[in-house]
Amino acid sequence: MPFKKLHSDIKEKLVALEIVTPTSFQTQSIPVIKSGTNVYCTAPEGSGKTTTLVLTTLQKLKCEAVGNAPRAIVLVENAEKASEMFEIFRKYCRHTSLRVYYADEQQHVDLLKSEIFEGVDILIATPQMLKKLLLFNGVSISQLKICSIDDAEFLVENSSYTALISITQSIKKCQFVLYSEKIDPKLKRFESSFMEYAKIVAV
Repeated sequence: MPFKKLHSDIKEKLVALEIVTPTSFQTQSIPVIKSGTNVYCTAPEGSGKTTTLVLTTLQKLKCEAVGNAPRAIVLVENAEKASEMFEIFRKYCRHTSLRVYYADEQQHVDLLKSEIFEGVDILIATPQMLKKLLLFNGVSISQLKICSIDDAEFLVENSSYTALISITQSIKKCQFVLYSEKIDPKLKRFESSFMEYAKIVAV
């Protein structure tokens, strides 16, 4: 049972949210992600992919704030998805010291930079926004441990695809986890760049 092997703070939160039994996808994917390898996670909608993303991120960061630079990045398709993901993380991070932040594309980059520099553990952004922040020295990725991509099908679009490749070239060492309903051939191409030796969990 993967939930039993998670951090005690996470288990308490799952009990409070009345999430007791892991889905088939979570049973298969959580141990693989916890191992630290790069992973392609594919499963239909409703399989628990987003919850898995949140739980494994919190597990990686041991549910506590450390330093000022982000140790986890979550990439999403657009501003609406970023806001939704932020609210989900806030629900799970309540009563922990973890600091979650999403880079709102409606805000000026200088404001985002100043707020990120105050200290962030989990940064949620679109690939284009993260690329912009890196270009303007608005975020340090030197402490990055895990980068998760939610509903990664959007990466087949050229602008998102190009932005992600640019971002990953700046990251020296990090675990990458891609979540999608199926693996597009374009997503498989990442194996030749940042998804080296990736495992596949398919349900």
